[in-house]
Formats: sequence, C-alpha cells, structure tokens
Amino acid sequence: MKCPLKKPRWERRKDARPQELLAAALDLFVERGYAATRLDDVAARAGVSKGTLYLYFENKEELFKAVVRENLIPALGEAEGMVGNYEGASKDLFRDIVMGWWERLGSTRVSGISKLMIAESNNFPEVAQFYRDEVISRADAMVASLLERGIRRGEFRPVDVRQATSVLCAPMMMLMLSQHANCQVHAVTPAEYLESFIDLFLHGVLAGPDK
Repeated sequence: MKCPLKKPRWERRKDARPQELLAAALDLFVERGYAATRLDDVAARAGVSKGTLYLYFENKEELFKAVVRENLIPALGEAEGMVGNYEGASKDLFRDIVMGWWERLGSTRVSGISKLMIAESNNFPEVAQFYRDEVISRADAMVASLLERGIRRGEFRPVDVRQATSVLCAPMMMLMLSQHANCQVHAVTPAEYLESFIDLFLHGVLAGPDK
C-alpha cells in the first residue's frame, strides 16, 4: 500500500504564510500602533520578503482588516450563536458571555486592537469605519439582543436597551485597555473585577425575587 504523498516542504510553508503574516501583523499592531507598523517589519517578523506579503495583502489597511477578521470576528460569531441558542436563564447567559469574552479576547494580545482603535481612529477614518461596521456594531447588537431576551422573558426589568448596552460595554472595555497600560491606581485582578461587574450589573437589571 502506497503512502500518501506529502507536500513538499516549500509548499507547506507557502500554505502557512498568510497565518504567519497575520500573527506577525497582530504583534506589531499591538506593540507599535497602526501608524508606526511598517509592512517591511511585518514581513521580516514573519520571515518572508515584502514582495511575498504583497501576494496576500494589497496594503496595510487590508492587512489590518484581515487581522481583525481572523482574531475578532469568529469570537463575535460564537457569542451571537450563544445568545440565539441559549436555553438557560438570562443571568447565566450574561455571565457566560462576559467570561467567554474575557477568555477569548480580553485576556489575550487581541485586546490591544481596541487600544489601537481608540488611540488612532481619528487619523485613519476608513479603518475606523471598518472597525465600527464589522466589530462595534455587531458587538453592540449582540449585547442588545441579550438584554432584550432577558426583558422578553421577564427576567430583566424593562430598561433602555440602547443606553444599557453602552453602560454594559464600557467597564469591559476599560478592563481590556488596562492590560496594555501601567497607570492603574488600584491593583485588581481581572477575575475580581469581572465578578464585581457581573454582580453590580445583574442587581441593576434583574426583575422579581431573584434580584
């Protein structure tokens, strides 16, 4: 019985190059920001030539979009699916969403993308618009649907969902940004922060005797 032919080493390397470039780009975007990240440096960190990078990505903006789509969009899709298919109580869904967000994004290097967007969005409006459309709008809609679920089921008291979504997202964003700053006044672990956040938010929205 013949063994299946293995791909030549150079072919396997070629197949892996887009992922290697995206990993290198994520590291550099987080370390240096959008403006200071050069395609030459991304290529060098990935171990390829700049010409090779251009085979996969037309320019820095397209590379950044690919980094976002590779690292953020799948996690958003999972959260959307969880909200749509969850069978338990809304308060448990809320906890699972918050903790899942932290595990998949907040505690990882990917959280540095949020800091980058806050710092540089005014200078790169096209990139900022892309991020609003594909990340922020979807995340806000996912959180709003979670709140609406709880209200519809009588588990959350009626609140202004739009305003509550903004209030809900702000503390999570602050914790994410704190991972990339050295100016914290009060030292707190992410676990303690998230537990306090969940407790405070749920006691603000729970309806009935479970409040």
